[in-house]
Amino acid sequence: MGWFFYWVKFMNPSQYKKLTDKNPIKTRPRTKPLPKATQKYLEAEETLFQELEENLIGCRRKFQFESTKNWRFDFYIVKLNFLIEIVGSPWSVGRGGKKIANAFSKYDLAEEMGYKVERFHPDSIFSDHVINWIKAQLENLEDGPNQTISTN
Repeated sequence: MGWFFYWVKFMNPSQYKKLTDKNPIKTRPRTKPLPKATQKYLEAEETLFQELEENLIGCRRKFQFESTKNWRFDFYIVKLNFLIEIVGSPWSVGRGGKKIANAFSKYDLAEEMGYKVERFHPDSIFSDHVINWIKAQLENLEDGPNQTISTN
């Protein structure tokens, strides 16, 4: 039986079709490789990482929050328990129903585990909007909750 498959592998596809009345076996792999990151994403990721390092904000890159899933976020801000995803990363969602449903599962699971999730566009990273927002969140954490409204 094994010699037949070896013989078929090197046979002309049209000849195989005539002999078996079947289409030849496809040799391409079934799994697709990860999509490649865009240049804009790569630059934004490096810019944000440098800004976090300069401001001494503790973070982890390519954070995998669930060990059983291949889901990753671009950054994890430790002090805020905050996950950041940059739009255009290979881990972020593209178009299509299954991908979008998978992303919502990813975000929902992260929030159920107690993480805060935010997505940013590379342009907002280049304009320093993101790093200023993170600094403001850290200042709010250090100052405590806003006490202007009475609880009584």
